[in-house]
Amino acid sequence: MPELPEVETTRRKIEPLLLGRTILEVQHDAPHKYRDTHLAAGRRVTGLSRRGKYLMLHLAAADAAHDQGADSPHDLEFIVHLGMTGGFRLEGGKHTRVTLRTDVGDLYFDDPRRFGKMAVVRPGAYAGMPTLAAMGPEPLSADFREEDFAALAAQAGAVKPWLLSQKPVSGVGNIYADESLWLAGLHPTQTRLTREEAGRLYHAVRDVMGRAVEAGGSSLGKGEGNYRQHDGLSGLFQHAHNVYGKGGEPCPRCGTPIEKSVVAQRGTHHCPQCQPLRRETV
Repeated sequence: MPELPEVETTRRKIEPLLLGRTILEVQHDAPHKYRDTHLAAGRRVTGLSRRGKYLMLHLAAADAAHDQGADSPHDLEFIVHLGMTGGFRLEGGKHTRVTLRTDVGDLYFDDPRRFGKMAVVRPGAYAGMPTLAAMGPEPLSADFREEDFAALAAQAGAVKPWLLSQKPVSGVGNIYADESLWLAGLHPTQTRLTREEAGRLYHAVRDVMGRAVEAGGSSLGKGEGNYRQHDGLSGLFQHAHNVYGKGGEPCPRCGTPIEKSVVAQRGTHHCPQCQPLRRETV
């Protein structure tokens, strides 16, 4: 957490607060975690986008005389990774790590567990961010093609770690991998998917991610690190979870108790009846 749906919801919610605003200062005390953020000072936010689990603020020189458009060497990208518990807030608090001061007010980045990161870079300069640099296509975009996905899946190892790698498709984390695999009827450790299996998973990923985005993501538990939108509202997709976090509960499709295990060091939930492990033949 947060995964693509939560980051996309964050982008949509804070866009009206930042678009067209000039950043006056980025205040924090951890330059190793929030790299080169001083470069954002005096820049105007010309757009907000998202790539997988990364949020991007597009910056241009605030001085119109030096603002030469999207290809200007003056443009920068302010990249934000929310980590496990990061999120923007309208008011500062005990877990505020970064204060984003703009010409119309402040926005606060809270992060109880301190895994979030930020960096200001030239557009596309992702050498220090290997996951972002090698990320696969967006799951809800036209670039995510079933034929390409199936070709990669035919050679893949255990399917859940493969999804979590971000290489076949971006933004799928632990929650949405479990939900997609359940919908597709695939065991989390299945390898070398057949063309038919890959097709089921492709459509499951698109379905799950699309519904999760529209629901504002998933909010789990009641702790301080639980995902919330900037205005304190919770996501709603947790009410549509079929397997994630439901170990021991009956599968909504067949009634078999959901099993919880560890795959790729992640808590993993699946139905042993609906998601059998297909043994490969030699």
